[in-house]
Amino acid sequence: MTMDKVRVLVVDDSALVRKLMSTMLACDPLIEVIGTAADPLIAREKIKQLNPDVLTLDVEMPRMDGLTFLENLMRLRPMPVVMVSSLTVQGAEVTLRALELGAVDFFAKPSSDLASSFGDSAQEICAKVKLAAKTRPRARTAVQQLQVAPRLSADAVLPRAQTPGTRGGSPIIAIGASTGGTEAIRVVLEAMPPDAPPILVTQHIPAAFSGPYAARMDKCSAMRVCEAHDGQPIQPGHAYIAPGSHHLLMMWDGAKYVCRLHDGPQVNRHKPSVDVLFRSMSASAGAATIAVLLTGMGDDGARGLLELHQAGAATLVQDEDSSVVWGMPGAAWKLGAAREMLPLDDIAARLLKLARLPAQVPCATD
Repeated sequence: MTMDKVRVLVVDDSALVRKLMSTMLACDPLIEVIGTAADPLIAREKIKQLNPDVLTLDVEMPRMDGLTFLENLMRLRPMPVVMVSSLTVQGAEVTLRALELGAVDFFAKPSSDLASSFGDSAQEICAKVKLAAKTRPRARTAVQQLQVAPRLSADAVLPRAQTPGTRGGSPIIAIGASTGGTEAIRVVLEAMPPDAPPILVTQHIPAAFSGPYAARMDKCSAMRVCEAHDGQPIQPGHAYIAPGSHHLLMMWDGAKYVCRLHDGPQVNRHKPSVDVLFRSMSASAGAATIAVLLTGMGDDGARGLLELHQAGAATLVQDEDSSVVWGMPGAAWKLGAAREMLPLDDIAARLLKLARLPAQVPCATD
């Protein structure tokens, strides 16, 4: 029995890029490029005629920009979209907005000539397109797109007095995510009060995107969100995003917890790696950690979450229905690494509740 091919429509105003993208996608026997379009208006007609499984969409388009087209598409006919963007600050901002609007993933074109890195680029875009075909994109409402959490005082969400920290100190939250994670993390951070426990985040993201992403999260959260830097003290009310170029670790320096950045090799083919963050927190904070693994492809973070579970930490995963891809949380769940599985919209409240409870001490058989 042969598998059905993923049918792709390539949308880009550059004839050269359309040709290169089509050729790269054709390298995979499980992908069929059924058409191309030079602008969103042509794409709209071809979507009706050809009914593609996946759309690749350039962010900068004539006649109608890519974001406007994407917003209309996700409102009227939700379908898997992989954005194609440049590795620039401006490209990062537009791409992050596209993910907010419902794009599944993005392909960041190399800063040099795309043709010069054809092999690596072809492998990456093919993998992203095949993964996108398996996702369940959802229509986005105007409220979801525009609502930003106000910077409320702690009393509006939680009482100021919290129970004393358990073994390992005051609670610290760890979040890991990949595909679909930029938006899942936003949902969690938006629900956090300004005096929430410190949060360390590892999201698989290119180096050029992590700074703009942290700045965007800072605008939509009552917490202070920043891209982590080496030696930075870890404080309540702050969230630290791993830079796309380094692993993020949490370590004790004798007086306080600090962020440490490690420029080591990729782990599980990722840098930053969720497993690296979770392992560092298992060694340093142990049972005081509250860790959650959100949507993402692969299994990075699953073993690290199991280590945290065995250290007595509270461990959670996002459920399959609310995940764009249930790879990472699914792998952790199958390992028995998570104590709970919750829909995305319930995770922030659960993290805050767990932060006020004594951490569980592992039993002898854990």
